[in-house]
Amino acid sequence: MIRVVATGTFDILHPGHLYYLEESRRLGDELYVIVARDANVKHKPRPILPEDQRLRMVRALKPVDHALLGDLHDMFRPIAEIGPDIITLGFNQHFSEEGLRQKLLDRGLGADVVRISGYPGPLASSSKIIEHILNTRGPTRPAGPAGEGE
Repeated sequence: MIRVVATGTFDILHPGHLYYLEESRRLGDELYVIVARDANVKHKPRPILPEDQRLRMVRALKPVDHALLGDLHDMFRPIAEIGPDIITLGFNQHFSEEGLRQKLLDRGLGADVVRISGYPGPLASSSKIIEHILNTRGPTRPAGPAGEGE
């Protein structure tokens, strides 16, 4: 059985996330997804959705067999516990494949690292979706009575 691990923040789920997870799942028999903890997201703006909500959304996706939150102090701890054959990276994740392979080997983990290409459609990143909302809906307006303005 080939075990695959995909990782990410998964803030504001979109087709790019689903594509990444579908392509990751195709590489093996079982897909584990490690969802970044709020406190560990430092390379981009803080997530809009809290980690428990992001985890719940990822767990509900068809390609995902198991989903868990990352470790607050050691990103390699859940990987060691899962023991994957393959770790996938999204096209825009900030890790270098070679650097990650070396860090895994240093910890006695022999998983291969595979970069998944980007989703070929528009609005395939949370930041692009936020930018599109701001550009098309304008500044936030106070909500009207029960549901207006949503």
